Amino acid sequence: MNTTNSSIERMLRGKRILVIGGSGSIGQEIVRQILEYEPAAIRIFSRNEHNQYLMSQRLSAHNNVRFFIGDVRDKERLVLAAEGVDVMFHAAALKHVKACEYNPFEAVKTNVIGTQNALDAALAHSIERFISISTDKAVSPTNTMGATKLLAERLVANAANYRGNHRTLFTVVRLGNVLASHGSAIPLFIDQIRNGGPVTLTHPEMKRFFMAAADAVKLCLKAASESEGGDVYVIKMRPLLVADLIDVLVDELAPLFGYDPSRIEVETIGLHPGERISEELITDNEAMCAIELPDYLRIPVSGVLNSIRQLPFNDNSLRTEPQALLTKLEIRQMLSDAGLLEMPSGQLPYRLDIYPL
Repeated sequence: MNTTNSSIERMLRGKRILVIGGSGSIGQEIVRQILEYEPAAIRIFSRNEHNQYLMSQRLSAHNNVRFFIGDVRDKERLVLAAEGVDVMFHAAALKHVKACEYNPFEAVKTNVIGTQNALDAALAHSIERFISISTDKAVSPTNTMGATKLLAERLVANAANYRGNHRTLFTVVRLGNVLASHGSAIPLFIDQIRNGGPVTLTHPEMKRFFMAAADAVKLCLKAASESEGGDVYVIKMRPLLVADLIDVLVDELAPLFGYDPSRIEVETIGLHPGERISEELITDNEAMCAIELPDYLRIPVSGVLNSIRQLPFNDNSLRTEPQALLTKLEIRQMLSDAGLLEMPSGQLPYRLDIYPL
């Protein structure tokens, strides 16, 4: 077993784990991977009764999994669910940019107040580790969702400053877009292709960072197990042109639905409220104190650096501009590796067993 797996093993084996937002896309993958390390118990906390039911059917062979209905906004319920827990993963959020833009304080209640509730629950029980899942939209935010996730990051990363005698280590892991997550673009594109088009594109120059849920969670566990607390870990990714992503999906999937790919139209509809054309994974200020590691960057809140090379201030390698984009061949391979070009049991060609709608 390598050093990384050993550190993850120490963090999870025989421990009691709480996954907040555990029935969402990332939450489900966190649960799946944690089970490989034989924890004493996993508590799945979410408000989605239907997804919990589907998960309970798939995980029926695991007698160490428990399901808790609850909302991260309900601090009392969260504190109760966290009793006796060793490690807490916080993956609950309102993540849809358009919905948050039209319902800003609902985003505040879940993404900001909900995060503080989770932190309070962790401190109330002096858990060992608290790992919060964040997003690239928290970097120089231009919309409500990004602003609330930025504030959530600050709450988590600075919790060490007021933890007192509590042992809890607080870590943030910042991701890009997760392939085929609930209500995201790829399931929408697939449904539009299934219906014969058109496929809707907000802007022809739209660029995004994407990664598979399995890869994202693998690096989350690695970062969390190595963190000494008070860090933001940024997973390295290369961006893609969304128009190229659509082209690959059309070429691969239109024939499966009985269509000629050349007959599927792409319609440009304009940017959604709060949406921007390009994303970033790190700010210029963060780059000044970021420590580069093989798979990610570590941003110490204290800004204290060790001997690992410091990134140059003007480093653009973690922005969608002008970084080299994924080619269509690389996009096709990424989708294939994630199982998103399959047609399981005559159903939609994406992993409904992992990503129920």
